Amino acid sequence: MEGRQVMAPRNKIPLLRIGVLIIVGLAVIKFAYKSRPTHTIVASLRIEEKSAKESKDNFFWGKAGEPQENSDKRELPPEPPNEMNAPVDENLPLKKKGVAKDFSGIQLRLVHLDLKGAAPKVSYLEQIFPLLSKMGANGLLIEYEDMFPYSGELEILKSPYAYSKEDIEKILHLAEINKLEVVPLVQTFGHMEYVLKHENYRSLREVEQYPNSINPHRAETMPLVKKILGQVLELHPMASFVHIGADEVFHLGEGQDSKTWLNSNNGDLGKMFLAHVKELLNFLHSHYPDKYALMWDDMLRKLSVENIKDANISKSVSPVLWIYDQNLNTQQTDKLIGKYQDCGFPSVWFASAFKGASGPDQMWTPIGLHMNNHLQWKQVIDSMHKFPKIRYGGIAMTGWQRYDHYSVLCELLPVALPSLVVCLRAIQHGPLTEESKTEINQILGFSKMDLKKNICDGNGAFPGAEIYRMVRIINDDLKKKVREIMEGDSEIRAWFSRYHRKHRFGNPHKMETFRDKVLKTHEEWETLTDSLRVQLETIYFPDTVEEWMEENVNLHLDALRKMAKDFKEILELKAQPKAVLKK
Repeated sequence: MEGRQVMAPRNKIPLLRIGVLIIVGLAVIKFAYKSRPTHTIVASLRIEEKSAKESKDNFFWGKAGEPQENSDKRELPPEPPNEMNAPVDENLPLKKKGVAKDFSGIQLRLVHLDLKGAAPKVSYLEQIFPLLSKMGANGLLIEYEDMFPYSGELEILKSPYAYSKEDIEKILHLAEINKLEVVPLVQTFGHMEYVLKHENYRSLREVEQYPNSINPHRAETMPLVKKILGQVLELHPMASFVHIGADEVFHLGEGQDSKTWLNSNNGDLGKMFLAHVKELLNFLHSHYPDKYALMWDDMLRKLSVENIKDANISKSVSPVLWIYDQNLNTQQTDKLIGKYQDCGFPSVWFASAFKGASGPDQMWTPIGLHMNNHLQWKQVIDSMHKFPKIRYGGIAMTGWQRYDHYSVLCELLPVALPSLVVCLRAIQHGPLTEESKTEINQILGFSKMDLKKNICDGNGAFPGAEIYRMVRIINDDLKKKVREIMEGDSEIRAWFSRYHRKHRFGNPHKMETFRDKVLKTHEEWETLTDSLRVQLETIYFPDTVEEWMEENVNLHLDALRKMAKDFKEILELKAQPKAVLKK
């Protein structure tokens, strides 16, 4: 026991040394292990930067014609801590930083989906997107209006049938897999009826009586518009463009606030308009620097080059020059393009129409008219070399569904699909040849196309072809057939007039001679319209079905329904005396 105590100090020295070495070794291993993820992250960020550059260079079409990977969807590096923790105005969305896509070598052909009326179910969009892509469309201009799933205080703006967030995500996914660049359109000045109709926002009208345009001077105006823009863009993180509308700002300058402003600013209405647009563009640049703005050009047409230059908006937005006439004035169009070039806009876009521009209550699409409009625009596009300082960015092929929030429906999308296909071919290749007509007929499932008469023969084989066929019959015959029975048959006028029906009497001997004409015609139309309703319900929400049937079917068929009902009831009376109506 004592011997062990004497030897202990000598044995402890090497043991201590070994212990120290083990501790140091473990510390080195632990330090190296902790350092490893950092190097991995740095390496991955370098790959990310390279991928972002490759994505920018090869976006959309892919490299050498190969399918493009979704490299632009990869997460960006985190923001520095001081920016992440910076105070943010709670009324505004968080700033978004994304990788801007390069479209300098691409001319976009956007198909406009005007959802402020007859918004299709997502299942129908899933059917038509491949057709749009096949025919040469490479983008969508989606005007949601009240079909967007607004939340919070903006929830009041939603239609009862508005898309859900999941619907929006699916629409964007469907667009992506069909190589369709999505451009959301948000009205920010005029055409704000869907907002200003609500009591909550009535005080923000430019003129209290009219819901069209928002008052740019009210303190609540800009925060509201920014919230609307923000909610839409939050669900479109991959969008490269945003369209801010700004067309047809009716009654601007007529409100008392505007009159007061004009009195202090030399009556400069253009300056007032541009100040509102400028603030919106500053907001987009600050919060969504990866998104480039577009705006309709009609308000800019009224302003001088100096006014526009002084507003300093040219680098932040491109004008979209819209003309829907089939007899487009190319000389006047060239003047406008030249003006926008002088203003310093780097690019100009155009807007045509494949439907919804030939009458606010148009039921049937005049294909020839819209084709001619696109052929005119094709000439303008081909002559853009005359304007070396401004680039042609693309064309929005508008398909208006309503002229404004309160107007009736224009042509339904399935009815206008043949027009859209023809217009896509025209804008890319010019006048249709017999060969191209044959190809279009094969794609759409028609046997013959008559562009002068605006009709396509055959049952059709495209999504919604059944609706196309039945709407054509209604457009061609319903009003005519009802009028023929009500007014065109002399025997019906003589033995079953309004007076006979009012006083509930008639001669069965004569009535039976036109029984089939009245009752069978009524039955045939009911069968057709019942079938149409079933088809409409597969594509549209109940409010659209009700509105379209009321405006285009019931308006005429109700008279025949009432006549058939009266006919059956009076025939059952077996020639009783004329009823004496009580006063």
